[in-house]
Amino acid sequence: MEFQLLGPFAVRHEGRQVLAGSRRQERCLLSVLLLHAGRAVTTERLIDLMWNGDAPASARGTVHTYIGRLRVALKPYGVRVETRHDGYAVEQGPHTIDAQEFTFLVRQAADAGDPVERVRLYDEALGLWRGPLLADVADDRLRTRLGGPLDELRLSAVEQRVEAQLTMGLHDRVVADLTPLVEEHPGRERLVAAQMTALYRGGRQADALNLYRSTRKVLVTEFGIEPGAELQTLHDRILHGDHRLDRPPGPVYAVRVDDQWLPWSTSGHPALEFCNTYAGWGADRLPGSEWLRGYAALAVWAGHMDLIGERLVTGLREQALRHPDVAATALAEARQFRTNLYACLTDPDDARAFTVVAGTVEDAARHSVFTRGEDGLGRWQPSPSSGLRLPLCAVARSAGELLAEPRRFTVRSCPSEDCGWLFLDASGRRRWCSLATCGVKRTSLSPLHRTRSAG
Repeated sequence: MEFQLLGPFAVRHEGRQVLAGSRRQERCLLSVLLLHAGRAVTTERLIDLMWNGDAPASARGTVHTYIGRLRVALKPYGVRVETRHDGYAVEQGPHTIDAQEFTFLVRQAADAGDPVERVRLYDEALGLWRGPLLADVADDRLRTRLGGPLDELRLSAVEQRVEAQLTMGLHDRVVADLTPLVEEHPGRERLVAAQMTALYRGGRQADALNLYRSTRKVLVTEFGIEPGAELQTLHDRILHGDHRLDRPPGPVYAVRVDDQWLPWSTSGHPALEFCNTYAGWGADRLPGSEWLRGYAALAVWAGHMDLIGERLVTGLREQALRHPDVAATALAEARQFRTNLYACLTDPDDARAFTVVAGTVEDAARHSVFTRGEDGLGRWQPSPSSGLRLPLCAVARSAGELLAEPRRFTVRSCPSEDCGWLFLDASGRRRWCSLATCGVKRTSLSPLHRTRSAG
């Protein structure tokens, strides 16, 4: 069962809307309990919220009646409303509450190290909002009392998202997204600062300065305060054309596959490409350099490399959404395997790395089946029984095959300090990988992107 509170109140079961015929006050009462799911809300608190401090003498009995009706309506769907001391609580259960999902996703985004993954999670979280909290069951006063923390978290998420987008060089998107929000919340100086920075990076210095002036006027006129020190400093830097505000160079060389950005193919072998899913092995991590941002990227990459079929990719992504913890474990294992494989391939004498890689290769062999391909030839394939570890098993088999061949001694690591990508060099004459930009100072480069349909 799905409870939607971030906008008009709605309850859905298996895609069908339910409880639509219940009274507005009953839905309002249920909403209050859902916003505190797992915790008791006292009867006095419920009365105070529902009648805004002007409750009739019959309010306690009315609340009790509403609770009884809600219990009857929710029982067929396995949702329980418990009595706890002098109050009530909706039990936590398999049902979902969009307000809880929003809070969880925002916390995940804040912990994400890669800005691409951070933006994706913030987009998912903010996409849950369909309008003002409880748009059709709460008045403005009740909405303010109930939704203050959620509204603040929403604006904070927007601020964090646009700052990550600026890190990625997406200033045009920031300008488009922030324009209405900055007008609505002129006192949110972080939003104003992000918009000014985005405008400046888009070649709109005058617009950035005009935004500062209009913001200052509102702050002085309506609040009697000057802009904060950080906003004033940003204004001065834009006014003087401080080059440090320019978009940072991107180390990312990307190809679009389905809805994922993946690194360019540079080596000609899946095992090496897997190592190349981190750009910049030889230097500090730069924004956008981690390609395995989430499980979806791992699954799509395996399909892109023809290690698994497209139907399997779709199935794995659906399974990962149902079991996010299992997917996160599989992704972490894949990243660790990548680290050991890189060490093994770049140093043939690294016995420790070889032993660790060999263990994963042996495990992949145990989870393989021999199948007949469309060309009529038999081949080993990872078994679907390996579950969400299937992409790891597929690349481990490929790595094992490479390590068993003499050409593993032709593996070279690009010497550019910002690269380190692997490639095969049977001739012994190549120096750089096939990006054709290595050896050029990174600060002179712009991010390059290509789009590809996975079809």
